Amino acid sequence: MTIQELEQAIALYGKEIYSFCLHLAKNKMAAEELYQDTFLTATEQTARLNTDGNPRSYFLSVSLRLWKNRKRKIAWRQRVAPTKELAEDALNNLSDPSCAGSDTLSDYLEKEQRLMVRKAVSRLDEKYRIPVLLYYMEEMSIAEVAAVMQIPQGTVKSRLDTARKRLESELEGYFNE
Repeated sequence: MTIQELEQAIALYGKEIYSFCLHLAKNKMAAEELYQDTFLTATEQTARLNTDGNPRSYFLSVSLRLWKNRKRKIAWRQRVAPTKELAEDALNNLSDPSCAGSDTLSDYLEKEQRLMVRKAVSRLDEKYRIPVLLYYMEEMSIAEVAAVMQIPQGTVKSRLDTARKRLESELEGYFNE
């Protein structure tokens, strides 16, 4: 892949990759850093990238791998020398700009429902949250999610099913009122 082809891929998939990074990192600064590192890694690997492949899937897998490595390093550092981190309200960064400025009750309720679903998804364990984000947010197929996560397709299906059941039970009272 040439630098020009990489630039085109970044232009095409940049927003999706950033959104995925934001959902993984749960705060804007960490998401921006992860996003930049993803494309820095891709730039370093341009000679090895295949233009016939799926660059979006590659970028997502790089983001996921970098994020897991960071989490592992942070966990190790916490075991060696514990520090107290400042808590941030990550969901404020995830607000949906498409509903901003709407005055109708139905728009408000729709925005509120989206926020409740996002909060519920963010509370899922990582092994369930990542397949949900890739499958529903990035609209990837089961096979693509399996390739990005480097796990069997059956495991992806199982995790999605478990996540759906957990989300259904958690959101049951909210949506059945």
